[in-house]
Amino acid sequence: MQMARADLEGKSALITGASRGIGRAIALRFAEEGCDVAVNYVAEGGRDNAAEAEKVAEQIRALGGQAVCAEADVTDLEAVEEMVDYIIERLGKLDILVNNAGVTRDRTLKKLAKEDWDRVIEVNLTGAFHCTRAVIDHMRERRYGRIISISSVVALMGNIGQTNYGASKAGLIGFTKSLAREVARRGITANCVAPGFIDTEMTQAIPDDIREQTTATIPLARMGLPEEVANAAAFLASDAAPYITGQVLSVNGGLHM
Repeated sequence: MQMARADLEGKSALITGASRGIGRAIALRFAEEGCDVAVNYVAEGGRDNAAEAEKVAEQIRALGGQAVCAEADVTDLEAVEEMVDYIIERLGKLDILVNNAGVTRDRTLKKLAKEDWDRVIEVNLTGAFHCTRAVIDHMRERRYGRIISISSVVALMGNIGQTNYGASKAGLIGFTKSLAREVARRGITANCVAPGFIDTEMTQAIPDDIREQTTATIPLARMGLPEEVANAAAFLASDAAPYITGQVLSVNGGLHM
């Protein structure tokens, strides 16, 4: 698909959860615009995320950019701080943070176990706090930064079986708006991208009949592509958006207006 220009030449970015899905698309989109990228991933049982992250890194290098694979669980503040130090050492600086790492544990509230509530909040919301906290002093000292958090249409309209996910993604919006006020005078912007139903592994696991019902409610009559979310993130990360902060950019095909 034709990409709108964002021009991130000379910038460097950390993208969490970048070994697949929306994170991978953002990493490659940034690289297409000349950005050096740190590809964060987490070691998980049963899946070789390290190999998938390295594949993304190889694609970034093929586009002419620097790429660093950075393993860290975003729920571990010490690990995140060590990762950020490593990335700054390797790339020289860090201009952009994309808080993308996320999980789902879908159940109706009646059936939702506390550990499933805790896990989703811990990864999706506390993880963003950890990563932002780890980069903020560096950005403040340089008087420049772009912080983009991937929220969700579920934060704006709700969804059955996703009280934990909706709470975590709505929390990102409140977090971002308050952060934007705190750091604006240091030349740092903070925004959210709120995707709708995007065609990724997560949504591909939805039964076909539910996917069809969902698609029927979208005015554009299709699920979105990860690259379309990446375009929005690239715009907010670029110098084309220096006066945009504290905002939520929805990429949902008109599902929520």
